[in-house]
Amino acid sequence: MSTELFSRLLSQNYIELLEDNEYYDITIEVGEDPNVKIFRAHMNILCYRSSYLRRTLTSNKKNDNGVLSHIKLPNISPEIFQIVLRYIYGGILSLNGQETSDILNVLVAADELHLQELVNYLQKYLIENNSEWLEQHFELIHQTSFQSKSLSELQEFCTNLMAESPEKIFQSFDFTSLPEKSLVSLLRRDDLQMKEIEVWEHVLKWGLAQNPNLIPDLETWSDDDFKTMKNTLQHCLPLIRFCCLSSIEFSRKIRPYKKLLSHQLYEGLLNSYLDPDRVSTDNSLLPRNFSMDKIIDSKLVNLNIVSFISKWIDKIEIDKFSHLRELYLPYKFKLLLRGSRDGFTPKKFHELCDYKYNTVTFIKTKGIDEIFGGYNPLKWESSNTWGETNDSFIFSFINKNIKDAIVSKVENIDHALNYHPKHGPYFGQDIVIWNENQFADYKIIRCKKNIYKKKIRDSEDYFSIEDYEVFQIIKR
Repeated sequence: MSTELFSRLLSQNYIELLEDNEYYDITIEVGEDPNVKIFRAHMNILCYRSSYLRRTLTSNKKNDNGVLSHIKLPNISPEIFQIVLRYIYGGILSLNGQETSDILNVLVAADELHLQELVNYLQKYLIENNSEWLEQHFELIHQTSFQSKSLSELQEFCTNLMAESPEKIFQSFDFTSLPEKSLVSLLRRDDLQMKEIEVWEHVLKWGLAQNPNLIPDLETWSDDDFKTMKNTLQHCLPLIRFCCLSSIEFSRKIRPYKKLLSHQLYEGLLNSYLDPDRVSTDNSLLPRNFSMDKIIDSKLVNLNIVSFISKWIDKIEIDKFSHLRELYLPYKFKLLLRGSRDGFTPKKFHELCDYKYNTVTFIKTKGIDEIFGGYNPLKWESSNTWGETNDSFIFSFINKNIKDAIVSKVENIDHALNYHPKHGPYFGQDIVIWNENQFADYKIIRCKKNIYKKKIRDSEDYFSIEDYEVFQIIKR
């Protein structure tokens, strides 16, 4: 068994050796005029602490005439090197009172000297303690991080930030200055918070910036111009999710650039838009995962269901390959009621939802992974009347699977909704949810085909609900 003793004392001893004016055998000239300083140090310590300094010192060995070895580090300021040198000797790093810009400079110096332990520590320190500053100085941080393979955590921070808030980041710096490696890393992200057509437009803009001789007007492009652009974007084009675009976007934004795509890919995409029963297998990446925070605060449904319901509300045709298209998210779903938070009584439902137009209700069945509910374009009321509309519908999902979703349009429009102070969200007589005592939890809950065209649940038996949510939809 070995025991580590006197580690703190040993560190202090090495610091004292650094500060001693005797026994040194090398001088280091740090900085550039007029800010230059000469440091005294010890070759053996530097060689074993830094592989960079070992290589540099190997070619600057002490001469036999007694002249000390001397090296220059012009890219590091004396103030920053003083901090790094204390770390090299004693493992001591004091960041208290240091400006964030100085900490970044220490990181850059540590990277240049191949002090990987210090590089790893400072990357984490900056991200955990100075993320706001890093965001404010994004262009500097991004440029710095991609100058070295060792700064992978800082690179990931930048890529995450671009993926999460592209609109904010791209407004703060020149997007076209991104190195190809950074752009490709961004395009690979499933969580890039941009519409796919915007991704495509940014990639084209980036490609044009790399070829300043190309005129944006496609009418002037020769076959060689298309080949030049295709070569520039060769690592980006496979990462564009063309299948996610709408037919209008494809026609207006992709078709003019068809020479950038392979013939097989373009024809496959064209066929998939002309024939809803066919889809291109050459580019079938799933849609990117948008953040739910900007769309809906739900414990019951995901964005696939939200997109599906939004298409029904706007009467957009849904084909069997809709799950490969980009999510349709034109609405913000404002939470009005959540049973587990607000209670399960008719009284609370009417208190929070009455006189709110355009609401969607999601109800979770207790014991099984089933969601059902409906859309009400009218307002809810506590009156003992019927709501008349041709635009309401009801639906059900099993395991949040939109492929097998059941959606049922209203058939008897005179009785689309049922209003009563003892009822919850009551759709015709097809979704029944109520209690004789409006101050008590719902007692009668069942689904039965009556007013709407399709049966949304196999069983017509009474059941219990685990939770339910009511949202008001608002145009984004």
